[in-house]
Amino acid sequence: MAHMSKGALKQKRRRAYFRGKAAEFLAASYLRLKGYHIVTKGYRKPFGEIDIIARRGNLLIAVEVKSRDRMAEAAEAISVKQKRRIARALEAFVMERPKFNGFNLRFDVLLVVTFWQKPHHIEGAWE
Repeated sequence: MAHMSKGALKQKRRRAYFRGKAAEFLAASYLRLKGYHIVTKGYRKPFGEIDIIARRGNLLIAVEVKSRDRMAEAAEAISVKQKRRIARALEAFVMERPKFNGFNLRFDVLLVVTFWQKPHHIEGAWE
């Protein structure tokens, strides 16, 4: 594989960043249409981050958004390490906000392939 120039690499990263932000916007809009309340977006801790935290009733959901050219690539893009980091971040979120104590927790994934079709929502993607 050929090496990219610094400028080309910077441009590729910039495109990926904006594609990710657009996918997160689309995912949040889709979740709202499905009756979820978006609690926060882009929750970050040194040990993990969550793209979207949503709730519906007594259910608090950490949502990971993946945007790739193909659905299979998007589905395979979440590592075991990343799942652990998301779980730790959700635990921290609940500890910081006692009003969410006692809520059922779930980890979902929203896969975005194109911006012209609805995202693929995988509820309870992992424990």
